[in-house]
Amino acid sequence: MLSIIIVNFKNPPLLRLCLKTLRNVLRSGFSYEIVVVDIASTVETRNVISEFPDVRIVSFKENVGYTKGVNEGIKASFGDIFFIVNPDIIALKDGTERMVEYIQENPEVGLLGPQLLNFDGSIQDSFFGFYNLWTIIYRRTFLGNLPWAKEELSRFLAKDKSRSKAAKVNWVMGSALMTTQKAVNDVGLMDENLFLYMSEVDWAKRFWENGYKVIYFPEAQMYHYHRRGSKGRLDAFDIIKKETRWHIFDAIRYFKKHGITSKNYST
Repeated sequence: MLSIIIVNFKNPPLLRLCLKTLRNVLRSGFSYEIVVVDIASTVETRNVISEFPDVRIVSFKENVGYTKGVNEGIKASFGDIFFIVNPDIIALKDGTERMVEYIQENPEVGLLGPQLLNFDGSIQDSFFGFYNLWTIIYRRTFLGNLPWAKEELSRFLAKDKSRSKAAKVNWVMGSALMTTQKAVNDVGLMDENLFLYMSEVDWAKRFWENGYKVIYFPEAQMYHYHRRGSKGRLDAFDIIKKETRWHIFDAIRYFKKHGITSKNYST
């Protein structure tokens, strides 16, 4: 059975749309459950979930972070395959089922990510090379305009990979990713020392290190309402934003754990 785990943080309208879409596009007879992990739970969000009697909820009064939300969702699930999504994911017909079939037929795959689309149909970047220290510096400062910086950013953005074919990649965006109970048993849950931004990167690295593959799978397509608040250049006031501080602290913890250089597992 498939367990669909939706990690929600104060987003009732998109959560309602996500749940409605899943109900409409999943095939009749397809075996699944939906678990919503509601972080910093509100009455508005609980009212949305009450519209879907078959959906189970795991709620937290405080903001426990994306990473713990994923882990608690896995612990509360009964399936042998987990599909972890954010509420800003809009599934398209047959995409989820195709991912399930692929991961069942390829037990060496530990993490599987769909092709993510903007609402105009253009393809989003959803898989990447592993970070090194320079990646973050180049992405967040004016130094990214330098010629050698552009080469590094091209590596990080995996520009050498086709977006139209399934491929081994270093890591896939945590907005939508699939794994199995067996793989999680072998690799472990997400590292809760990472609050939000680097947890899927760390997880993918650990899957690779434990003999599993991470795969980008464009045969499954999903819309993603991707707000790019954490991707821009730093300015004088950016450091006061909570999201920026979370990103910086998670990056420090990630590099402390893995070092400041990067390894390519996707060749």
